[in-house]
Amino acid sequence: MSRPFLSKDPGLRPRRPVMALVLANTMLSTVPGISGAGPTPEKTLLTPVLDAELVTTGAITSVPARPNTPTGCPTPATITRSMVELTGLSPVFINAGLVHTPTVPCLDVYGSAGGDPRKGDAVPQAALLFERGETVGRLLAQYSDLLVLGECVPGGTTTALCVLRALGYDASVSSAFVENPLALKDAVCREVLARIRKAGESEPLGILRAAGDPMMPVAAGIASAYTGDILLAGGTQMLAVAATLKELGRRVPHLATTVYIRDDPSAGFSRSVADIGTTAYYVDPDFAGLGHAGLARYCTGEVKEGTGAGGALMLAYLMGHEPEAITQKVSDFVRKYV
Repeated sequence: MSRPFLSKDPGLRPRRPVMALVLANTMLSTVPGISGAGPTPEKTLLTPVLDAELVTTGAITSVPARPNTPTGCPTPATITRSMVELTGLSPVFINAGLVHTPTVPCLDVYGSAGGDPRKGDAVPQAALLFERGETVGRLLAQYSDLLVLGECVPGGTTTALCVLRALGYDASVSSAFVENPLALKDAVCREVLARIRKAGESEPLGILRAAGDPMMPVAAGIASAYTGDILLAGGTQMLAVAATLKELGRRVPHLATTVYIRDDPSAGFSRSVADIGTTAYYVDPDFAGLGHAGLARYCTGEVKEGTGAGGALMLAYLMGHEPEAITQKVSDFVRKYV
């Protein structure tokens, strides 16, 4: 590869790594035009279940669906699955609050799907979910020395926008769409912030309760209690988790994501990373050079990241796999669906 696969080597060489993915829903994903993580707004609610099924088993079998966007772009879960096959690791899934019952085994923190934060508190159990996340973090720390923590929450970039701005950050966020629906997200965010200000809410977990989604307090709790090295695997949604941890006075983990998030001019990701005071590692799998039209769409701004894909690619590298083997595995796996 002519370009570096990883923006900077963190020097981590884990002996017992684990990857965990927090699954959740927010009802904001059913707002038309908000989320591209599903064929219809209503079907976005099923995406975390299908992604977990694909990552775990290598196929979607519970419904007649293929892991591609309508334009033929492979979903991030296909990337994560390919790294599961390459590394031999079995991810841990945490059900933070889903509409549909998972089809694969999950740790359950007994949350509910997130509500529409324009209409009322989105995550009434946020403080309790944070505590339950801490329990999961302590559990995972007993079995591993590096945690790569990702998420799957359709519509979650919009809740992330609300949380980041409510915490005082002049942030923007990315989107699975090539054309980021910024006007729609900003309109939603203005309504949510007006409600938060009226209520006088300023505490971090209170902001998650009012404006977030169930993934955020659970992931923040896990990261807070985990005692080994940790990477937050994701883009702007994980920025909201990092910002929450900073406001709580806890350790702020580094992030692992793709160059497609970094290079999204509408997201301002690198600036927000600096504002929060953490570090992000960027993986460049050079999908344009693989000869796969669907994967090449990542390079033009479609999808970009999700289901811990960037973190899974980075973890494979940290485990000693060569960049060429990593990208070839992704290519081989997605071609099975052609």
